[in-house]
Amino acid sequence: MGPRLLATYRLRCAAADAPARAQALAIEQSVEMPPEAIGDPALRARVLGTVEALETDPADPDATLATLSLASETVGADPVQLMNMLFGNCALQPDVTLLDARLPEALLAALPGPRFGAAGLREATGSGEGLRPLGCTALKPQGLAPEDLARLAYAFARAGIDVIKDDHGIADQAAAPFDRRVAEVQRAVDRANREKAGSHDPLLAGHRSLYAPHVSGTPARVARQLEAMRNEGVGAALACPMLMGVGTFVESLRMRAGVPIIAHPAFAGGQIAPSLLLGRLFRLFGADATIFPNWGGRFSFTREECLAIAAAAREPLGPHLPIMPVPAGGMRVERCGEMIAAFGLDTMLLIGGDLLSAGPAMPARAAAFARALHEAAGGIGERAAAAHAQPLPIRSPSR
Repeated sequence: MGPRLLATYRLRCAAADAPARAQALAIEQSVEMPPEAIGDPALRARVLGTVEALETDPADPDATLATLSLASETVGADPVQLMNMLFGNCALQPDVTLLDARLPEALLAALPGPRFGAAGLREATGSGEGLRPLGCTALKPQGLAPEDLARLAYAFARAGIDVIKDDHGIADQAAAPFDRRVAEVQRAVDRANREKAGSHDPLLAGHRSLYAPHVSGTPARVARQLEAMRNEGVGAALACPMLMGVGTFVESLRMRAGVPIIAHPAFAGGQIAPSLLLGRLFRLFGADATIFPNWGGRFSFTREECLAIAAAAREPLGPHLPIMPVPAGGMRVERCGEMIAAFGLDTMLLIGGDLLSAGPAMPARAAAFARALHEAAGGIGERAAAAHAQPLPIRSPSR
């Protein structure tokens, strides 16, 4: 029969109905027809999904965990088809949740995986290997002009924040068209990086901030956006795999961007376990970092779910590199120590609104964020928050 993949689902049904429900799911996710109608017994045995195990869900006595085996040949090393085989038709069935998927080694090796991984993202910022957590922030809100976004980016980069990304709500819009926005913001970040190069501040000396524009749209639009990024020397990209589609994410970004890719979880909620989708599958599809809503913020993820996402981002996965977990979603600078204690040093913390809400004090607040990441790893120690806080420039920065 060849190697098969194992998928585990939560079925919300009476225990007595679970065997029949699991068998129906195995058929639905494989042949989608009465098995007896398949005239070739060898073919039927090869491609029909089978129920491997049933057990009561320890977390929910009213649900059953069903583990199915599916023929990996039906995936064809195609990430889109993998999603189809794991959760195609049953995504339309509200009583089913996909919890886990274990792929045979040959299929794991055939999927693209991250090109840079956590180490490559860290290297791109010049932050060293495993020395400290990285810091990330967001340019927002949508509706700002390119020069306004550039002023924010300059202040963030000058404060020592490692990655400055577009808010995922910013795309190719009239207020800030992609080409103009990327040019303005990258010039601002370049200017800040040049100024930091000669700094006597140990937090800033030699530090490189990366800009990650939000790449979105059709494959043709994505190709144009990547060309604009290359022309400006942009060092990273942000994308939403579930919005743009897994195929476009893999083919247009992972294969062609040439820079680390940060995956955003927009449109990724629902009936697939976050650790599987945001941690393992996004990693297999080529993300180098994965953003997820941390507990205690604007979203309802639990501590256990968040730690499971981080574990899936780092655990052994065939030949694929570990990627950077990025807890986010309404985080505050004061929580840096707590998050680093939970997720470890090889993590990137994303704090956006908390910095921007400081108003004129935003540069100092951003500096405090950067400093907290160094101090968490026994870095530079205490110093005044305003030591490198810069006033926002009046005009759009230039090279």
